[in-house]
Amino acid sequence: MSADEPDWRQSIVNRLRERSRNESRGKEIILQNNRLIDQASQLTEDNLKLHVENEKLRTALSTGGGKDATGAQLAIAALEKKLLAQQEELTELHKRKGENSQMIVDLSLIVEQQKKLIAEKDKIIAEQKTANISLRAEVDMLKSSLEQLKKLNATLLDEHTALKLSFSSLEEKLRGVQDENRCLLDRFMRYKSKDADKLNEENENFLRKRLPSIFRKRSDKLKRDLEDAVREPNSTTHRNSGSPSQFGDEGDTASLTSAGAGACNNGAVGGSPDYFQSLEEMLTPLPLPNFNPCIVSSSIPTNIFMKFEAHDNETHAVKWSPVERLVATGGGDRKVKLWDVGKGALEPRAVLGGSSAGINSVDFDSTGSYILGTSNDYGARVWTVSDNRLRHTLTGHSGKVMAAKYLQEPIKVVTGSHDRTLKVWDLRSIACIETKFAGSSCNDLVTTDSLGSTIISGHYDKKLRFWDIRTEKQADDILMPAKITSIDMTKDGYYLICSIRDDTIKLIDLRKNQIISSFSHENFKLSCDWARASFNTCGSKLACGSADGLVYIWSILGDLEATLKGHNSAVNAVSWCPNSNALATVGKGKRCIIYTES
Repeated sequence: MSADEPDWRQSIVNRLRERSRNESRGKEIILQNNRLIDQASQLTEDNLKLHVENEKLRTALSTGGGKDATGAQLAIAALEKKLLAQQEELTELHKRKGENSQMIVDLSLIVEQQKKLIAEKDKIIAEQKTANISLRAEVDMLKSSLEQLKKLNATLLDEHTALKLSFSSLEEKLRGVQDENRCLLDRFMRYKSKDADKLNEENENFLRKRLPSIFRKRSDKLKRDLEDAVREPNSTTHRNSGSPSQFGDEGDTASLTSAGAGACNNGAVGGSPDYFQSLEEMLTPLPLPNFNPCIVSSSIPTNIFMKFEAHDNETHAVKWSPVERLVATGGGDRKVKLWDVGKGALEPRAVLGGSSAGINSVDFDSTGSYILGTSNDYGARVWTVSDNRLRHTLTGHSGKVMAAKYLQEPIKVVTGSHDRTLKVWDLRSIACIETKFAGSSCNDLVTTDSLGSTIISGHYDKKLRFWDIRTEKQADDILMPAKITSIDMTKDGYYLICSIRDDTIKLIDLRKNQIISSFSHENFKLSCDWARASFNTCGSKLACGSADGLVYIWSILGDLEATLKGHNSAVNAVSWCPNSNALATVGKGKRCIIYTES
């Protein structure tokens, strides 16, 4: 600020000098005017004198004659000529006097204006001086505050260093405790294994001594099962490998496993060890699911059954009702619409309002009585299908809600949001009863069974997270190659598909928590960060929309079976009909297309 002081001082000096020059110029004009007035007065007096002399000469001329008269006439002529010159000079002086007077008036006005301007400048200078003083005081105060903050920062740095040292020591202690705990756990597991082996041996001896007939029957049954399995390894009518019904009911499976384990441990029961190795292989889940051909249809929905404009702008979500041929769609126009596909009507059966932003996902409960929708206005809503009324509004997230599913129908709902949390809601009290902090934005979620004991969520940080609501603990995560856009699960809860932003779809065996297959195509590109893929009812096929406007359908075995045309822009979401082999698709072009079997 001190560098600016010479500028305004020099400006004031220059303006004062200018005013001085203007005033001195006015003084010269006034002095010149005064001199002209004096000259005019002097000429007036001379003129009077000449008039007097002229009268005298005329008198003398009228009374006298001769030479004197001629001389007088010449003198009179000279005086008249001189008088005329004096009059002309007097006229010129009066003219100059008027001009000087006008100039004086103009200069006086300019002087007044300059005085006003100087007064305004003086006022501004005074204000600037006052502001300068206050700013200097503020600078001094900020300097003192800065010094205090520097001292506080130094103190905090010292505390941080001390805390780091303390943390390092505690971390070393924790590592030591963890190692000790691991050793104790290993010892405990060895002891438990020895106890189990000993108990199996005692049970085997008891069965051999007390119940020889039962033991023999079990051994014979085990042999027959193993021989049947060896004879028909590729049977197409066997059930899913993870189902207990593959080996009978649960009790038979448990007894079979126990008998096989006891026989293997003791080397008895008259069987070869290779048989028991085959049994272990049979009990291990297969890498890909097998399906009953009576349930799974081999045909693909390639025929366009209906095509209609679902919303006023981009459509984000679609879902079939589980009990009737009813399709729900949600879009950027803040509405959820219900379409009665069975009647082939192009007008919506109902329009569900209440949202103040675009709809991100829709879902029915298992009875088809309630529909659940999430929105960009940080909330989720529940409507009843029968009367199309808004029943519940769930607000509490601080980011847009991307997905919601029912838990313990119709009591609880779980929602996933971009605020990096999952919330569990009790619909009876319409309150959030639990918040799970995921640490990353949630794009989609599913529940593993009707009781919702486990929640699986897909996140922006490439992780699948597993949440057990019974123990309130989080299981191990599964890291994907890219951020997750959607997840879907088969009805039996054994397999999960996960669409990710590297334009692939991963198949995961939930019993092993391992990726067992990947689906992709050179032209397949996911359209957005919330693009939805879906299993069909039997879990034998999966479908997903692409940015090129096509819908890709893969067999669960990995083959691309079909690409469906009809959309003119990117496809955002697909949904398989639970009661038939129909497929509903929506996309950015506002269009909803229903595909059925040809």
